[in-house]
Amino acid sequence: MTAYILRRIWQMAPTMLGVILLVFVLFNWVGGDPAYILAGKMSNPEMIANIRKQLGIDQPYYVQLWIFIKQIVTFDFGASWSTGESVSSILATRLGPSMTVLVPLTIIETLVAIRLALGIAFKRGTVTDRSVMIACTIGMSVSILVYIIVGQYVFAYKFGWFPVQGWGDSFFENLFKYSALPILIALAVGVAPSLRLFRTFALDEVNQDYVRTARAKGVSERRIKWVHVLRNASIPIITHVMSNLPALLIGAFLIERFFSIPGIGREVILAVERSDFPVIKAITVYVAAATMLFNLLTDLLYQAVDPRVQLK
Repeated sequence: MTAYILRRIWQMAPTMLGVILLVFVLFNWVGGDPAYILAGKMSNPEMIANIRKQLGIDQPYYVQLWIFIKQIVTFDFGASWSTGESVSSILATRLGPSMTVLVPLTIIETLVAIRLALGIAFKRGTVTDRSVMIACTIGMSVSILVYIIVGQYVFAYKFGWFPVQGWGDSFFENLFKYSALPILIALAVGVAPSLRLFRTFALDEVNQDYVRTARAKGVSERRIKWVHVLRNASIPIITHVMSNLPALLIGAFLIERFFSIPGIGREVILAVERSDFPVIKAITVYVAAATMLFNLLTDLLYQAVDPRVQLK
């Protein structure tokens, strides 16, 4: 196990280097000269040259690349161009609010989707199955903006059950007060596609020979569903959930923006609007690194769920 983990980490190095080179090229050649962005419209050549010297972009490209690599290794991307706040401080303070919403959302969405998927997979072709699939298709066809606007109007404005916006210093206040409505709305948006996908995974197992053998031996339908079918369908489910985790940080920007949650997704939107390159570069690189680490964790979970999986 240890040898496999070390080998996988070593194999990540070329991929990570490719990501670093791509980000470096995009922001230095395609993105334009950041000195002109920072100087604004009322600039002069002397001001441009001074800014370029402060940013280090007057150095040769190989020197700039080495500085960029050192920033990644030391977690020090300098200060934000728009706010002057340390980029590392921005990431550290924005990650908590995002996790407060995304971790409960991922857990609840996965459990609900698995429960419903297994239930309707064993009732394939029935009215219940078709009704749920139709409801999922309708739910997936509605924009998330509609869910947010309707949810805020009905549950926050009309009924007053939840605050529309806000964020506090207490973890439990943020989780049960400010995050409750965003989690419910994101759950309504995300459970439909997950349910359809998990139903497909379950159906692939329902018609296998081991299910018919278990029924012939008198094994209860409950045990077949929650032990045999779920265990074999868990591999693609884990793949789907783990592969979506890094993207959730960025993909939740609408939820964070509309509910004023100071998370990573909202910070990405603000950084793009302000052309805040240090923040964008840092988030891009670290999301790529998180994706590779989650892929490694996925492989380890495979063996934990199914001992027949051999890590080589």
